[in-house]
Amino acid sequence: MKFVHRFAYYLLGLIMGLFFVAAVFSGKDTRCNYFPNARVLNDLRNKPFYYSDKASLILNQKWIDTSDIKNCLKFGDVDFDKSNVKVGSGKLYIIDGKTIKNQEIRLEVINYSEKAVLKDIIKK
Repeated sequence: MKFVHRFAYYLLGLIMGLFFVAAVFSGKDTRCNYFPNARVLNDLRNKPFYYSDKASLILNQKWIDTSDIKNCLKFGDVDFDKSNVKVGSGKLYIIDGKTIKNQEIRLEVINYSEKAVLKDIIKK
């Protein structure tokens, strides 16, 4: 078999394989959360999120809003040295992030099995 024929078979198989892979993964919301930081933040984002009374008072001060909290839960860094502490039936996670105005903040979030609660917001 000539090289041109082998190459044509190869391209035909490659194109069919690419269409198959695209069809399988196109409708799914797939994420590759291999690292612990990404797994924790993804878990907190996918649960119902509640605010404690203390966090609600800080949000009413208008130097921070809920979009800053969402950005921290998406792009923040989990401080594992101070996190993963048992608090009742949940675990406390400390997340460092920034507001839209580039102000550094620290979030204290308690991760329960069915919900996540923002306990406190600390301005650095």
